[in-house]
Amino acid sequence: MKNIQKIAIPVSLGILGLIVFNSCSTGIPKGAKAVTHFNADKYLGKWYEIARFDYRFEKNMDNVTATYSQNPNGTIRVDNKGYDYIKKEWKESIGEARFIKDKTEARLKVSFFKPIWAGYNVIDIDENYQYALIAGSSLKYIWILSRTKEIPESIKQRFLEKAKRIGYNTNELIWVKHD
Repeated sequence: MKNIQKIAIPVSLGILGLIVFNSCSTGIPKGAKAVTHFNADKYLGKWYEIARFDYRFEKNMDNVTATYSQNPNGTIRVDNKGYDYIKKEWKESIGEARFIKDKTEARLKVSFFKPIWAGYNVIDIDENYQYALIAGSSLKYIWILSRTKEIPESIKQRFLEKAKRIGYNTNELIWVKHD
């Protein structure tokens, strides 16, 4: 019996470790490519969430914004806010983002609950850093962001076409309301 326990406990811990590791993937969807020649300083500031999939952590939320600022240690502070229109209350979540490789490649990992990290990949951005298309680590996560509460139709179509080419089902996007 003791021999079985000596094997079962490490195997169980190993399987649990693999499950946790796979749930905190910082990859990028196949076919997606992060923006290169990325300027992190230009990306900092406030962004309005224009569209997303229906995520558990953003359920029933409108007026969603993300504000990025530089931390003293070189990481990026992520301050997400949104209004839960069912509970009639504002929610806020503070996290941290780090570049996976070089600061000029828009591949980051973000954490709101360390040590769990998730992929955050800027896969399209306009030259003035006013509109951005963000992919998570898989086809389950995507966001369209804007510096204003609206996005031009031409940019919207550009982002939707790119997302479709990668494999996203853009019909499932939720278009976020802003007051």
